Amino acid sequence: MSGGSVKRTREVIELVPNPAEVVEHVVLERRCPQCRRRVVPTVDLGEQVVGQQRLGITLLALIVTLREAGRLPVAVIQWYLATVHRVQVSVGAIVAASHQVAARGATTVDQIREQVQAGPVVHADETGWRQNGTNGYLWTFSTPTERYFQYGGRDGAMVDQALGDTFAGVLVSDFYKAYDHVRCSHQRCWAHLLRDAHDLRKQAPKDAAVQTWVDDLHRLYLAAVAFVATASTDPLARAAAASRFDARLLALAQPYLDDRTAPQHTLSKRIARYLGELLTFVREPDVPPDNNAAERSLRHLVTSRKISGGSRSPDGTATKVALATLFGTWHAQGVNPFLACRQLLSPQV
Repeated sequence: MSGGSVKRTREVIELVPNPAEVVEHVVLERRCPQCRRRVVPTVDLGEQVVGQQRLGITLLALIVTLREAGRLPVAVIQWYLATVHRVQVSVGAIVAASHQVAARGATTVDQIREQVQAGPVVHADETGWRQNGTNGYLWTFSTPTERYFQYGGRDGAMVDQALGDTFAGVLVSDFYKAYDHVRCSHQRCWAHLLRDAHDLRKQAPKDAAVQTWVDDLHRLYLAAVAFVATASTDPLARAAAASRFDARLLALAQPYLDDRTAPQHTLSKRIARYLGELLTFVREPDVPPDNNAAERSLRHLVTSRKISGGSRSPDGTATKVALATLFGTWHAQGVNPFLACRQLLSPQV
């Protein structure tokens, strides 16, 4: 037969199980023939392992990435390592791996907090977290490229601890009073306000005044969003528009501020109290009207809490928030978490 031409091609993608490599380093003691002194060489394995442990840096990074970014249970990680890489790793070793990465990343976590403190717009939120059966709170403070988490109570001191004394950006939050004392520009979340207004509508379905009031509030918000979509960057024009919207908001709330029997009373009081903090997004071009970014940054921790119920010790909580900060920031920056974790463990890799 001779000649011929390609009629078709077929590609098959397959994985080949890759057993882990176990390298035994043998250190020999030698004797000097002149002085007869015994000499044992020092071995630097800093590019391969962290400290004196057996797990190599790549394996360590893989375990923690599967645990934190992949959200896999310990038993599933054990099964995967045994099946694909033919290596047996204990539960204690997997837990210790998370602690080691968190400890190695302490300096990076501090740097992330400093970057958040210097951010022009920071989103903040909190959610419950149980530590050894005791209720506490996990806080998030995030920018488009950083995610910082911390654990503690539910008071304003937690906000001060995260943002420091020199924060000069815009703080986007819900209406929780722990944020009120921070001396900076605020943007209160319209999603929370409109959600509560929708609940009010459902509670009084036959009250025409309530239905009209909620519609007017929603229309005002849509008008502000429409203005922002087409507005120039002229700060004076934007400030004037924000003042007009503020006046409309106050006019909407004013009739019900003193009428405690009116269904709109509570939300009207909230609008009046935070009047100067609801339309910052109109004045500032880069400020969103809602706090969805903070809620998204907390979502994986909320899922983790529902599965695990929290952490068992202060060390476990500290490791959880450190890893959430590291992996959350890598995710926000579009960085491969496995490669970033390996780089953290060994800058030479």
